[in-house]
Amino acid sequence: LKLQFLYLIVVYSPVIFSTMAARFGRVLLSGGVCAAGGAVAGGILSHAQANECAMSFALLAQQNSKTSNEMIRCLKGNKHFDVVSSSEANMIVTRDQEDEDKLWKGVAISISKGVLERIPPPAVDKIDVLGKTPDEVARYIVSKLPSTDAGAVVVLQGMSGTGKGTTTSTLLDLLPNSASWSNGNVFRSLTLLAATHCEQNGIDLKSQSDKVLTAENVAQWMSMLSFVKVADKKYDIVIKGLGIDAKVSEIQNTTLKQPLVAKNIPIVAEQTQGDVVKFASAALEQMAADGMNVVLEGRAATVQYVPTPYRFELTLRDTELLGQRRAAQRLMAECQQAFKSGDASTADIVAKANALCADWAKTA
Repeated sequence: LKLQFLYLIVVYSPVIFSTMAARFGRVLLSGGVCAAGGAVAGGILSHAQANECAMSFALLAQQNSKTSNEMIRCLKGNKHFDVVSSSEANMIVTRDQEDEDKLWKGVAISISKGVLERIPPPAVDKIDVLGKTPDEVARYIVSKLPSTDAGAVVVLQGMSGTGKGTTTSTLLDLLPNSASWSNGNVFRSLTLLAATHCEQNGIDLKSQSDKVLTAENVAQWMSMLSFVKVADKKYDIVIKGLGIDAKVSEIQNTTLKQPLVAKNIPIVAEQTQGDVVKFASAALEQMAADGMNVVLEGRAATVQYVPTPYRFELTLRDTELLGQRRAAQRLMAECQQAFKSGDASTADIVAKANALCADWAKTA
C-alpha cells in the first residue's frame, strides 16, 4: 500500500501542483492577496495588467484629462471603482440640480426686484464631449469665432464633470489676448462689504439678512466696486468704501477667503444675483471692446444674461462617465500626493488607487 501511495504521488504530482498553481493564480487575479508594502485588493493590479495600464508617474504628474482617462482605463471592471464612480455620478447630478435651483431662485428674486428682466433662453451650441479631447472641443469653439483678434466673450455652460475647466484652460492657450472670468470674486467682494457693514453697525447678517440686503444697501455697495484697467490687457476689481481700499487681485487669497466672507456668501448671493450679473456683463463688454477674448464658465441661469452670441454647452450623454471622471480626478490627486519622490511604478500607483477605492467604497 505504501509503495502504491508513493507511486500515485510521483505520477500525479505534476497534475496536482499545476492545478493548485492555476487556482492560486486565479486567487491572485481576483485580488485576494495582500503583499508587504501595499495591498492588492479588489482586483486592481490584475485589471491594470489586463487593460495594459500605462499609468506612469510622469503621466500622473500631468494631472489632466490624459491622466484621468488612463486612470479610468486602468480601473475598468474593478468593483470598488464602480461603486465610487456611481456614488460620484449621483452626487454630481444631485448637487448640480440643487445649485441650479438656488441660482434660478436668485434670478427670480432679482426679477421681482426689477434688477433683471425675464428673457427667453438664448440659443446655445451644444457639444457632446464623449470621445472628444479638450483640445478638439476648444478648437471647435475657436472655429465658430469670426476672428480671434477682434475680441469676444465666450460662454461655457454645462454639468459638472463635462470638462468646462479644462476646456477653458485650453481656450486660453489657443486664443490671443485671452482671460477667464468668474463671478466668484464679485460675490466675495460684495459679501465683504455687507459683512463689514454689519460688523460696524452691530448687526447679525444671517438672522437679519432681510433688513441688511435691501435694494438701497446693495446698490450702495455695488457703487463701491469698480472695474478698472491697470495695465495693457489687464483689469482688476477695486473695492473702495466702508474703510476698505483694495484691489481684488491683492486680497483674493487672503481677506476674501476669510470665514467672515466665506460663511456669508450663500446669503448674499441669493439676494444679489442680478446685481452681480449686471456688473459682470459690463466688465466683459469692456474687455471684449479692448480686443480681449474672455472665457466665462457658469450655469445657464446666470450666463444667459451675458450679452454674447458665442454660447456653448458641454454635454455628456453617458452620466456614468461623469462619475468615473470625478472619481479618477480624486484618485490621481491622492496618488500624486502619496508618491512625491517620482519613483513610483505602475504597480505602486494602481495598488494605491485600489486601496483608496476599497476605502471610499465603504462609505459611498
